[in-house]
Amino acid sequence: MYLLGYDVGSSSVKACLVDVDSGKAVASAFYPKHESAIKSLRAGWAEQDPRDWWENLKLATREVMDGKERTSVAAIGISYQMHGLVCLDKEGRLLRDSIIWCDSRAVPYGEAAFNALGHDKCLGHLLNSPGNFTAAKLAWVKDNEPELFARIDKIMLPGDYIAYRLTGEKNTTVSGLSEGIFWDFKENRPASFLMDWFGFDESILPRVVPTFSEQGRLGPAAAAELGLAEGIPVTYRAGDQPNNALSLNVFEPGDIAATAGTSGVVYGVSGKVSYDPRSRVNTFAHVNHAPADPRLGILLCVNGTGIANAWIRRNVVPRGVTYNEMNAAAGEIPVGSEGVRVLPFGNGAERMLGNKEAGCAFAGLNFNIHTWKHLARAVQEGIVFSFKYGIDIMGEMGMKVGVIRAGNANMFLSEVFRETLSSVTGAVIELTDTDGSAGAARGAGLGAGIYKSHEEAFASLEKIAFVEPCPDRAPYLEAYSDWKNHLTL
Repeated sequence: MYLLGYDVGSSSVKACLVDVDSGKAVASAFYPKHESAIKSLRAGWAEQDPRDWWENLKLATREVMDGKERTSVAAIGISYQMHGLVCLDKEGRLLRDSIIWCDSRAVPYGEAAFNALGHDKCLGHLLNSPGNFTAAKLAWVKDNEPELFARIDKIMLPGDYIAYRLTGEKNTTVSGLSEGIFWDFKENRPASFLMDWFGFDESILPRVVPTFSEQGRLGPAAAAELGLAEGIPVTYRAGDQPNNALSLNVFEPGDIAATAGTSGVVYGVSGKVSYDPRSRVNTFAHVNHAPADPRLGILLCVNGTGIANAWIRRNVVPRGVTYNEMNAAAGEIPVGSEGVRVLPFGNGAERMLGNKEAGCAFAGLNFNIHTWKHLARAVQEGIVFSFKYGIDIMGEMGMKVGVIRAGNANMFLSEVFRETLSSVTGAVIELTDTDGSAGAARGAGLGAGIYKSHEEAFASLEKIAFVEPCPDRAPYLEAYSDWKNHLTL
């Protein structure tokens, strides 16, 4: 018997089959094999056709099910790209392409609401500014496409739409509503004060169901398209960052999930409802949040992570040097890069820096002693220090760092990166072999009651390595302190 997990991203849709008994992933596939197109009709806009997500999901499903019995899937889980807007009419038909997470057209609408309603009101109830999230995107549609807006029956997040295609049920979750900035944490209900200000009727939101629960069953038409048996329950859904945390078994206060691809994300779990008064990080309901036992995901995004490392390799490191060779060369240089400091903020405005365009900067270069190897180490240290800066903000909100869990990929393949992050934060790093679609499958097992606890669901998760802080953390902390002195805001 298997659990089927989907990860619906903006680049591709991935499917994974996890064996219930062993807890191991036995098959995975993704489509398209090239990166999915993003429509940008104007500068700053980003849209995708949700029907393309469905077509790619069908292809990935048929590949992982090749040679398997159509009746062998016990439950389905969904992970999805966060903050997107999908609009459906009363017949369940799409009204327009989805305005996805990286579309920035709604920024003025979020800012207007934040200022009109008051910063204290928004942060105290929503734990965030309305920003450029789903609610603000819907406000843009209302203002700029009023005839289309009048035809909307329900709005959905990308994962809600996929669940609807699977089951025919229009529903969502508290975690999903919180990421769209539709959830009032003080009142424990949809944020009527924000919706009233924007002019949305609350009926536009789908029915709320628990994150782990039977949220509908696979309908006959969808089953035929996918090559699966009718009636399979959909029992879990979450946005990609909460789901990435779940995939790494991050559920409890003090646990942190981190990724370091083109951009980097630090997602920490807090046990109390809190927010950053300067709105430098985002706070959403985690997958296991409950009003009586809160679990909030505090999300920090650093835009200039792997892209900064790639820039150094492409423009500074001698031609032909691989990433592995560059990482090894960086390891030859002492902690602190002998005074070289890199501020890796050259990939756009950073929310944790007050949405300032800080840019990338190099400091402390000495032409007589420093080489490309120093820069290779300094850029990795700069990325780590930006993570540490964000983790310190989380600390101000009362979250203590215990363990940082990450997949064994991207920047975490570098020993310099891992050791610097562990030593400067004082946290143990656990590297794990998993991904979002496998996590969604295990989440489905929890929602279906096949696994009785997250400890059982993730007991088979393979730990690749543990990284502990160096006994002498002083050089790392001194380098971080000096790095902060170069950070002028």
